[in-house]
Amino acid sequence: MIGGGLLLGWWLDPAAWGVALVGQVALTWPDFALPPLALLPRLAQIAAPVALILFAESWGTMRSLALQNGDRVDANRELSALGLANLAAGLAQGMPVGAGFSAANANASAGAQSRWAAIVAALALLGLALFAAPAIGRIPEPILAAVVIAALTHALHPAPIRRLFQMRRDGWVAVAAAVGVLALGVLNGMLAAIALSIAMLLYDLAHPSISTLGQVGDSHDYVDIARHDDARVPANIALFRPNAPLFFANAESVLNLIAARAAASGAPVVVLSLEESNDLDATAIDALGEFVLDRAQHGQRVLLARAHDRVRDVLVVAGMAQLAQDSTFSVADAVARAGASWQDSAV
Repeated sequence: MIGGGLLLGWWLDPAAWGVALVGQVALTWPDFALPPLALLPRLAQIAAPVALILFAESWGTMRSLALQNGDRVDANRELSALGLANLAAGLAQGMPVGAGFSAANANASAGAQSRWAAIVAALALLGLALFAAPAIGRIPEPILAAVVIAALTHALHPAPIRRLFQMRRDGWVAVAAAVGVLALGVLNGMLAAIALSIAMLLYDLAHPSISTLGQVGDSHDYVDIARHDDARVPANIALFRPNAPLFFANAESVLNLIAARAAASGAPVVVLSLEESNDLDATAIDALGEFVLDRAQHGQRVLLARAHDRVRDVLVVAGMAQLAQDSTFSVADAVARAGASWQDSAV
């Protein structure tokens, strides 16, 4: 294909037909120097987007090829090597360095099995630059594009996106990312996809489901009664679990919903399982304190189950030491404590 493109570039005049050529690339020795201070503002604008593109493409390429060959990837090692390579390229005023998807897949499809493939490819590239630069400059750009497309054809398959839809996980984000890159370009498309991913994450965290828990038989297992028909809610106890960490974006709304369900239950003791919350921010702490006080005013005692140590520590600092002291590490222990508390108050 490339040979045919070279012949067309020599025999015909592609420019006359509106077809661009690759063009000559000047080969010069690297100039090891820091960029002028005047360029720093411009570099600051493009550094983060370029790093983002390199990271996304390189990590995706490394991970997909590793999975295909049954290898494991050490993220810190690979990305550290990538960073050092870009540091060296920057000092030599070279191009950004990354594990390009097209080049890596072409390398893999050619049967590369070791690091020698990269060394041989580098030497071949040097030879072409030294001895075949004029011929390369005459290659029509559509021929070069066809080479890249041919290298990627075996890797382009709808199965990964179809799998996301089957799992009901981020399928539309993947589609939006692909459309965004095609419509807006690589950088703007990736930024749009990242913004969409963050927006969906925040929406999901801000609107978590709330499970009402029940006991499975006589075991210590407490599960969502909506998903387990054999689970039963203990008498005089209401058990709830927010299925996301409590934080500033959801704490007040989630606890308001739980308060409404607790009031409807009429149970004297409310057990709140915080297994999803490894820590609490200031907004969540205040909302939790207001929730406990509101339930107390309505004759309901609140106990925290599966409260992490960091949650207990911050409750003590926030002046809710009794709530932290009454917390338990399991729902079963909280139910036992709630039952004892209910019996004592009944007596």
